[in-house]
Amino acid sequence: MPLHIYEGLSGKLITTILKPGRRSKQSDVASILKRLILQIREQWPETRIIIRGDSHFASKDLMDWCDTSAKKVNYITGLAGNSKLKSSAQVTIESAEREFKQYGKPVKRYHSFMYKAESWASPKKVVVKVEASAQGTNIRYIVTNLTQFKAKGLYEKGYCARGAAELRIKEHKLYLKSDRASCTSFKANQFRLFLHSIAYVLMHTMQKELFKGTELVNATFKTLQNKIIKTAAWVKEMKTKIKIEFPKYCPTKELQARSFQMLGMLVT
Repeated sequence: MPLHIYEGLSGKLITTILKPGRRSKQSDVASILKRLILQIREQWPETRIIIRGDSHFASKDLMDWCDTSAKKVNYITGLAGNSKLKSSAQVTIESAEREFKQYGKPVKRYHSFMYKAESWASPKKVVVKVEASAQGTNIRYIVTNLTQFKAKGLYEKGYCARGAAELRIKEHKLYLKSDRASCTSFKANQFRLFLHSIAYVLMHTMQKELFKGTELVNATFKTLQNKIIKTAAWVKEMKTKIKIEFPKYCPTKELQARSFQMLGMLVT
């Protein structure tokens, strides 16, 4: 079970760590993130760091460390629901359901409140999103220490952007085939995962740097593989250079020639 961690704005890969097949404890995730953040802080001592993840990242150890640390670390993660959370959100739930019943149109409501689980050191800000529609009532919770922002903005602009990471995981696992772990030892499978991660870094750099300002800057890795990497070409090996000739009517010939020029500039 690999843990994927990305920089949320650029999509750059930070690390991929293979976890045991058993369900790992939240404290395990917390220890990984704390070590990672301390290393990042060595290079960027004043940068605000916000940890964003699903409910598996809602670790007591991590939240307590972020709240008490002098490292300027914030978090916004999913939170599994329970009866106490539902009780605190009951007014919002009933209001959304009543409005949907009255007008027949889907309703979305947000509300925030302070909540303290039994194991937590202090109360945390929890945001509930309630959606009432013909499909029923959908209730989701997040927890955060970004207390200065409103509930709707925290959920829609802060938490929902986590979906971009899901797309990056898809490219890593599906298009770069990193979901295979068929070696007989854990270390070998971790090394294999690192190799796939190197491929991700190369593909992401090509996408964002070599094709900056082109239609391929936001293309999927699959598109880059099919249009750029798998293009047929004639390779001529000469005494002093290697010459690559593309088909006369290759639709991406100009983009590929430009990328080779940029690579040449980087090498020199």
